[in-house]
Amino acid sequence: MKKLLQTAAIGVAYAVASVGAQANVHANQVADFYKGKDIELRIGYKPGGGYDNYARLLARHIGKHIPGNPNVIPKNMPGAGSVKLTNYLWEGAPQDGTVIGAISRGAPFEPLLGNSKAKFSADQFTWLGSANNEVSICATVKRTGIKSWTDLKSQTVTTGGNGSGSDTDQFPKLLNAVLGTKFKVVGPYGGGSDIVKGMIAGELDARCGWSWSSIKSKNKELLASGDLVLLMQMSTEKHPDLPNVPLVMDLTKDKESLQILNLMFARQGLGRPYVAPPGVPAKRAKALQDAFMKTMSDPEFLAEAKKGGVNLSPISGERVAELVAAAYKTPKAVIARTIDAIR
Repeated sequence: MKKLLQTAAIGVAYAVASVGAQANVHANQVADFYKGKDIELRIGYKPGGGYDNYARLLARHIGKHIPGNPNVIPKNMPGAGSVKLTNYLWEGAPQDGTVIGAISRGAPFEPLLGNSKAKFSADQFTWLGSANNEVSICATVKRTGIKSWTDLKSQTVTTGGNGSGSDTDQFPKLLNAVLGTKFKVVGPYGGGSDIVKGMIAGELDARCGWSWSSIKSKNKELLASGDLVLLMQMSTEKHPDLPNVPLVMDLTKDKESLQILNLMFARQGLGRPYVAPPGVPAKRAKALQDAFMKTMSDPEFLAEAKKGGVNLSPISGERVAELVAAAYKTPKAVIARTIDAIR
């Protein structure tokens, strides 16, 4: 019996050692590939906005957590609310793990919602993770006289859009259809910061599809001045910072309308998503996913994020993939009504 136990213990130790050795081999293979290479982090918006800010912060830190420690170089590729970049990742970018992208939270749902310019299948991408679970805000400036979301049902408000695939285009159109608001979407503007400039200049009345994290980090002066009127928060759950700002899900009791809102705002779980093309070799894909989550807890990264007012509530690449897959199970009739609303 004693001999059998000794033999079993040796077998277990050998198995553990084998697994560890295999893991080291995989890590070494990934490191050998990335050593001395550059990774392009493509950003689907112009410089200066929230997506750009998050992506450039990530680029400064993630390389040290990828085996081989490649340089990570941010490059902007704006267009159509980041649909241009997402198409590039699908059909033009190398599939070897040397190109990753920072795209909008809405882009993965564009093929589902009937955008003929979206040439990709979101459930086949390699999802690295998301930097936060986001809440978007619909806000006007004080001079409009709008005081609550119900005023939007009787007064036309001009809001800026970033392109057909962007939150700033789709959210106000959806609210018009579901809640009876009177947003007039104009644009496209190159980025979120351009819309804010338009509001300050008097060119625009509102921005609907504005990350609360961006407002706090990049527009805190506008918020502190009292000139910004927060009308509603668009997500499936309220943000703890905003207990008195209405949640869009609470503004209707109609079952199908709630399904439409859920389809649209489920994307908020993908607050700041990062993605690689389909077909990235499994070991490199796993290394990139692991590096993303390690970066999210890196003390130097966290210190810089805090200094810059960047809010973080990261979710894993696996969880992002689950959220995308779940959205594609929405009933066809609900999808059709949603498409009619946002086009």
